[in-house]
Amino acid sequence: MSKFTVAKVFSDSMVLQRQKNICVFGTGADGSKVTVALGSNKAETVIENESWKAYLPPMEAGEDYEMIITCKEEQVVFKDIAIGEVWLAGGQSNMELEAKDCAESKEILEQDKDIKVRFYFTEKNQYKDEAFYEAENNSRWHKSGSDDMKRWSAVGYLYGRKLSKKLGVTVGIIGCNWGGTSASCWVDKESLKADKDLNVYNEEYDKAVEGKTVEEQIKEFDAYQERQIEFDKQSQKVYAQRPEVSWAEIEEICGKNPWPGPMNLKSPYRPGGLYECMLQRVMPYSLRGFIYYQGESDDTKSGTYYKLLSHLIREWRKGWGDDSLPFLMVQLPMHRYEQDPDWKNWCMIRESQMKTYQMMKHTGIAVILDSGEWNEIHPKKKTPVADRLALQAFCHVYHIIDEEEAFGPVYQSCVYHKKELELKIQYAKDGLDVREGKVMFEVAGRDKKYVPADFRIQGDSIYVWADGLDNPMYARYCWSNYCDVAIFGKNGIPLAPFRTSEEDGFHVQMNLA
Repeated sequence: MSKFTVAKVFSDSMVLQRQKNICVFGTGADGSKVTVALGSNKAETVIENESWKAYLPPMEAGEDYEMIITCKEEQVVFKDIAIGEVWLAGGQSNMELEAKDCAESKEILEQDKDIKVRFYFTEKNQYKDEAFYEAENNSRWHKSGSDDMKRWSAVGYLYGRKLSKKLGVTVGIIGCNWGGTSASCWVDKESLKADKDLNVYNEEYDKAVEGKTVEEQIKEFDAYQERQIEFDKQSQKVYAQRPEVSWAEIEEICGKNPWPGPMNLKSPYRPGGLYECMLQRVMPYSLRGFIYYQGESDDTKSGTYYKLLSHLIREWRKGWGDDSLPFLMVQLPMHRYEQDPDWKNWCMIRESQMKTYQMMKHTGIAVILDSGEWNEIHPKKKTPVADRLALQAFCHVYHIIDEEEAFGPVYQSCVYHKKELELKIQYAKDGLDVREGKVMFEVAGRDKKYVPADFRIQGDSIYVWADGLDNPMYARYCWSNYCDVAIFGKNGIPLAPFRTSEEDGFHVQMNLA
């Protein structure tokens, strides 16, 4: 018989979504009646298939509520509840990057004690063992000013702070992210089978575990974790003594970094693993929408990222039972490691992110092309990311600003002239600013061979051409993993990178051996 429980995402000090049905859920013995009371509202349900959900009617923003849940002789009481805005902060390391490690850490940890933001940290456990349930049982919502605040997602918190100040309500952020993860980790493994391109993630996993027992896989991964802990200890000592040491020197001194370890049933990087062990643990907690910063770890399969990202959005909305849940994504900034060639694979990720925004309803995109750092995949300054996500929310979700304010310039269409191309730009009615740096326009003719281009700006159009090229057919801007970002809108948001056609002959060629 299943024990009566309430999902661990419910706790004292939680934030519940205003103006929407409030879903409360858990497990228990079939046939038992569950009653949920919140303020003057009450809902009843009966447990079926050892799980239950109860729906309370929508409520307006407020604080100091108490929720009482009863099942037979058992009673669970939650206090200090706020009704406000709830968002889930998903993705990989740039969403995961903690408040204590960001450029704004002192401001956040020392000055923001009274900000009306609360946070639920979905514990990072990738395998359902005893430690998994122990960590989840100890999880709870925390308020600004608590010591736990240093672990909060910096982007998630700064976004919540922006919303709280603008909307005048308490904002709850559910952190559900893990560094180094592909989007394939965050969707149902079985759902990937429907598309041959996406099923590649499953095929690679199946090949990796072929012939290995569960016990062998666990032993293999546990041994890796011990090696990783030792490597991290040694490398941190070297960094402490020589802050400017290169990664090549680190591996020369400490040995090769064993990360990411073996791909098996304990790997957080296996397809569907974190969907099962993290996302589903908070699904379908009522919320306003998702903010999402990811894509870096799918750069080796950048040609199919549009399929994967759009599939993830559909899967998340399906899990929450709402096809219109807002999904606000971050477009990747400039980045390249010093030792790497410019594969231009991040160009494809950025294009896929913009295409997803343009093709899927109820989405938004924060363009942060100017917020990358050379040779550093984790830019520490997170305010621009959070601010631009908030602008997307204020425009697309809360409808309190227009698109011209929410967006920087975005490529719209191309007009062909004999010796030049006219690029029509959206959200540039007030003109464009050209800042210091090399402006990275390129054009190509019928042969699809790109050459550097000159340009001039006229109103909301940009004209591009190259001497000796009489009939340009294709153009692209900032088509590089890392280059200068020099064109901005009057609101300080950069022109989003683009190419005028996906038929321009470009494809990623990588040699990762």
